[in-house]
Amino acid sequence: MRYAGEWMSAADDRILEYLSENESGSPTKMKREGPIRYSRVQVHRRCKILAEKGLINHLGNGVYMITEDGEAYLKGRLDTEDWQYVDEETDEDTLNNSRET
Repeated sequence: MRYAGEWMSAADDRILEYLSENESGSPTKMKREGPIRYSRVQVHRRCKILAEKGLINHLGNGVYMITEDGEAYLKGRLDTEDWQYVDEETDEDTLNNSRET
């Protein structure tokens, strides 16, 4: 289970999945080769936001690469709402209880 922050969009997961599988890519390449059903402009905008948040790195010339935090998010180990790592042994009920306090 992934813990997406309210700031995230559905496009973000597709972008992160693409970069996780392909190591790097540009918005044009992601749009052309990946399962991304968003415009290149929208992918570019989301890449900038993901880079600002630290889930991907901008390598220059419009090319991005996923970070360790991005990989952790994809594996359900990082909650991007409060930027806390989720213990692998913590179940969903425990996580929800800690958010309510």
